[in-house]
Amino acid sequence: MTSVKALQEKFKSWKETFSCCPAAEQDEAAGKDKYRSAGGGIPLCMKLCYAVGGIPYQATNMAMAFSFQIFLLDVVQMEAFFVSLILFVSRAWDALTDPLVGYVVSRSRRCPVGKLLHWSLLSMPVGVLSYALLWFIPHTAANSSASVGWYLTASCLFETFMSCYHVPYTSLNMFLGGSERDRDSATAFRMSAEVLAMLLAAVIQGQVLRVYNAEREDSCLDLDENHELPRTTPASHIAPLHHTREAFMMSALVLGALFFLCCMVLFLGVKEQSGCSDRQEGNRRSYLQDLKKLFGHVSYQRLVLGFLFSSLAFQMSLGNFGLFCIHVAGLGAQFQYLMLTILIAACVSVPVWQMTLVRLGKKNTLFIGLPLLIPALIVFASVTENFPVYMVMCILAGASVATLFLLPWSMLPDVVDEFTVQNPCCVGLEPLFFSCSYFCNKLGGGLSAAISTMTLHLTGYKTGVCNPSEGVVTALRLLLAPIPIVLLLLGLVFFYFYLIKEKTPHRQIQQDLEEIRSRAEMVQGQEKDTKLQQSSQQHRPKTSSFHSNTNTESSVKKKSYSQQRHSPSSSVWKQCNITTSPHIRSSTRTESSLKRPTSKSNLPTSQTCTHQSSPRDYEMPSERAKVTWV
Repeated sequence: MTSVKALQEKFKSWKETFSCCPAAEQDEAAGKDKYRSAGGGIPLCMKLCYAVGGIPYQATNMAMAFSFQIFLLDVVQMEAFFVSLILFVSRAWDALTDPLVGYVVSRSRRCPVGKLLHWSLLSMPVGVLSYALLWFIPHTAANSSASVGWYLTASCLFETFMSCYHVPYTSLNMFLGGSERDRDSATAFRMSAEVLAMLLAAVIQGQVLRVYNAEREDSCLDLDENHELPRTTPASHIAPLHHTREAFMMSALVLGALFFLCCMVLFLGVKEQSGCSDRQEGNRRSYLQDLKKLFGHVSYQRLVLGFLFSSLAFQMSLGNFGLFCIHVAGLGAQFQYLMLTILIAACVSVPVWQMTLVRLGKKNTLFIGLPLLIPALIVFASVTENFPVYMVMCILAGASVATLFLLPWSMLPDVVDEFTVQNPCCVGLEPLFFSCSYFCNKLGGGLSAAISTMTLHLTGYKTGVCNPSEGVVTALRLLLAPIPIVLLLLGLVFFYFYLIKEKTPHRQIQQDLEEIRSRAEMVQGQEKDTKLQQSSQQHRPKTSSFHSNTNTESSVKKKSYSQQRHSPSSSVWKQCNITTSPHIRSSTRTESSLKRPTSKSNLPTSQTCTHQSSPRDYEMPSERAKVTWV
């Protein structure tokens, strides 16, 4: 235990030495007034460091989304059924671990470097190692059962440690300080960095696929010249793709090094603000109770369902875009340029959509951007071997991708705020909110990968075939356009019934949150006063200490009680059964034993909380009604 504390202190000293945001630390020590004012906000340096932390997740996901299926089918030479099994099980495992990791993180205690940052730091080394193992071909790869076990284990390990990195990272958005607009700005910075990460990963994987296409074309030409085997014979069985193997492994090492650098920038450059949940204890519910409370929130239900179907549509269409360009459109050699166009358009569109949502609102911006994917997919499925047309449609698709990246994650903090106002007794559920959202996103990715590979398996797809059959061509067309369009329309229906408005209701939520913050600070100040009174009792005569404590406490109680009676959300507070902190309970018992109350409270019984420990509790509503805001 001593070594763990020493390691935490070492991390804290590193952050104090190398942190590029000392102003943020001064603001936190001064009470965080700067972050709450409209003129203040999150420092630009902290926004940039926070955005850099999102690069590893999107870079590795991009590499796996566009290359892992091809790697298993044509390089490892695994059957399509086993590839479908690996992709579905790993994505399902990833989706299930996200809420579990979010629950564990929300129940973890704060350490000297924060409550969230050390999770990302400690999971980074094993995440890098497991990612490198994904692209390594063992000597037992010729044995199908051994290779399936190897890649299934490596992918599940990678997804687990990536969840331990990314769930705390995304939850950090609620602990950066600032107002709602500051959080939206930090989200826009993060999404821009993530799109740039996808762009970088696409460039790296594009070079790998360039090597793959060159070796594949050489193998097919050898078959034509020798006329020994028909063109439906897998070319990879004739000439193993040695250069492609080396290229995949080199790209894994490059992305692993990038993972390490980005994690260190995040850890050293971001100062995690302490929320009220770090200073008080709420009712401890079980994991299933928290999930039930979470998914019972109507706004969160509709946001998550809309995000699920939209994400499924995007991942199914873009996940099969590479195979479609190679086998149907005849643009396999130009595929990397098409992907670069999509990602550059997405990167440019993120700030445009950010300015649009400020003017028109998040929901209206969502309905402008997401439907842009539909005409692009229709043209992709209808036109072949026309590179200029594909480039124009890729610009439309990239703008739509930017909408999916930015808007749902900008709407999620609003849902968390609304949930906090309606359920003030639910403490520290922010990691669970973000992890369950990623659960739905990854569930969509797993379903799209499994449906795609299983469809190709049923239509007779064979690894390394130069000319696929008509059934495979038809399946690729369906997976690229018609099915994703239907899924996207379903997602838009759920987004249409999203409840939170942009103007007056949301402003009321912000006012209620400000009241909750001030109330939590008042309770924290009372805790400090109680500690000071207890310490002063040890150095003063018993009688004088008793009278001074009684006078101070009664004045504080009268002030806090009058504030609660006139607060608009007092009815919500009466319904919240929250446990007070241990030192306040002990102080209450000590004072009750010293002196009985001289007069009974005039507070009606119907307005008291559900747990009453003594008659003095009628005079102490502020000490029981504790709530957290992050």
